[in-house]
Amino acid sequence: MNSFPKHMRLCGQLRIAQLYKEGKRFTAWPLRVTYMPTDNTQILVWAPKSLFKRAVKRNHLRRLMRETYRQHQDLLVGNYQVAFNYMDKEEQPYEVIEKAVCKALKKISNNQSPITNNQ
Repeated sequence: MNSFPKHMRLCGQLRIAQLYKEGKRFTAWPLRVTYMPTDNTQILVWAPKSLFKRAVKRNHLRRLMRETYRQHQDLLVGNYQVAFNYMDKEEQPYEVIEKAVCKALKKISNNQSPITNNQ
């Protein structure tokens, strides 16, 4: 059974800012994905208020992205911090989001780069 416990959620302004500053980006429409290798896997899902004024729609999209990740998290090989940003102005069905998340997880796993400590 796949789960998505609290410790897998990326939170904290410093961690999120570091991910967006140092991470690599690509687009798997309708998602923009930002990722970087870390010690443990953490996920951030985001639907912008500028595109979806109603919180109900934003929450629904975030719920779909989290559920898709939860079901397909075995596609992600290695430990990464990943941010899924919803970009489309229209609310897409579950199948489209599922396809995009699966494509993103496979692409991240194929672009494996070892963690380097520059200290």
